[in-house]
Amino acid sequence: MFKFLLWCILLVLCWPLALLAVLLYPLVWLLTLPFRLLGIAVEGVFQFFRAIILLPARILRLGKA
Repeated sequence: MFKFLLWCILLVLCWPLALLAVLLYPLVWLLTLPFRLLGIAVEGVFQFFRAIILLPARILRLGKA
């Protein structure tokens, strides 16, 4: 909602720039999509390594309870 309000303000102040932003937004979204997917994959790998490293501590903690 906040982005839409900012766009409305931009539309009032400078409508050509606002229209350009509307036209370029899908292109920018498509260009950044691979980087977002790569970020999700890297985060998954880090979570996997974290789980492997912390597994002995979790097993010992469960054994005490």
